[in-house]
Amino acid sequence: MLYWLLYEKLFPFFHPFRIFRYLTFRTAFASLTALMIALFIGPYVIQKLREFQIGQYVREDGPQSHLKKTGTPTMGGVLITIAILLPTILWSDPGNPLVWITVGSTFAFGAIGFADDYIKVVKRRSLGLTARAKLFYQCLAAAGVAIALVVLTQFKMFSTQMSVPFIKSLRPDMLWHWPMAIPHLYFLGFLPFILAVILVLLGSTNAVNLTDGLDGLAIGCTIIAAGALTVLTYVSGHVVFADYLELQRMPLVGELTVFCGSMVGASIGFLWYNAHPAEIFMGDVGSLALGGAIGTVAIIIRQELLLPFIGGVFVLEALSVILQVGSYKLRNGKRIFKMAPLHHHFEQLGWSESKVIARFWIMALVFALFALTTLKLR
Repeated sequence: MLYWLLYEKLFPFFHPFRIFRYLTFRTAFASLTALMIALFIGPYVIQKLREFQIGQYVREDGPQSHLKKTGTPTMGGVLITIAILLPTILWSDPGNPLVWITVGSTFAFGAIGFADDYIKVVKRRSLGLTARAKLFYQCLAAAGVAIALVVLTQFKMFSTQMSVPFIKSLRPDMLWHWPMAIPHLYFLGFLPFILAVILVLLGSTNAVNLTDGLDGLAIGCTIIAAGALTVLTYVSGHVVFADYLELQRMPLVGELTVFCGSMVGASIGFLWYNAHPAEIFMGDVGSLALGGAIGTVAIIIRQELLLPFIGGVFVLEALSVILQVGSYKLRNGKRIFKMAPLHHHFEQLGWSESKVIARFWIMALVFALFALTTLKLR
């Protein structure tokens, strides 16, 4: 909004406003704005959540050390979502459709998480949305993102070609090309892309959700993943860097750097209150919104295959649950881990919560740095 007002409208009358043209300037200030929003609004949100008695429910079959966290204010993801979306709208170019798709995806997945948290916490039920209902709404939101991107392909504003790590010459197109003799099947050619988008967004949202089990764990990993995405979006939209790194250049993608910067700032601000011992938890409204944001940005910059490295810890956490459940069902109740997700396994081994968190952050950083090295190792 400031870009539109101060640069597009007022720049001809006041030339110093040209600074709003620069993406790096707007990204830095979007990040700072998000950080300030999270830091200053945080105490008010925590106070209101306590007044409304919106506290965390801790399952009895989990680690016994977590029982003392019962009643800690949750649904703090509302704070994260506000701190991401407001600076994005304020500092980004409102004429960029990719920004609005990412904002819409973040809001939609956050709304699903909000509904789940509301039913569990406010309605005092042990379970929120049923697994089937939650999956249905997530698929619906993901399909909406996919269809919006398909529409943009018709205007040459988005490409369905995927980037493959380490192989710069390989860019598979996720579009089926039907013979011209059957043009009425043209839109069915986008089916592989739509299914891939749904799969990626379901995976990213639920992986972040599963990671959110220790104070500051998920939000710390999000800071690292969002930082890596900030770099990737910037170089993908920059004509010189994209050409140097032999990336598929997508001019509109650069504006998502502002969104990623906002996500970094909002996450740092939330970590201030979520650090061990946590004063507030993000809840599903936060984990699903962040997972949706990370997944959507990875899809738009065509780095879906790099996403498992950008969010490496999230993937490990999700895999640990899948393996644990599979082993329990297929091996007559035998388990691979002492407890899943993976962070609980290490707690059961005797690691303190702070040690698990710090070491998982280190792993997340290693994964993210590896993801960035693939830009040159091609």
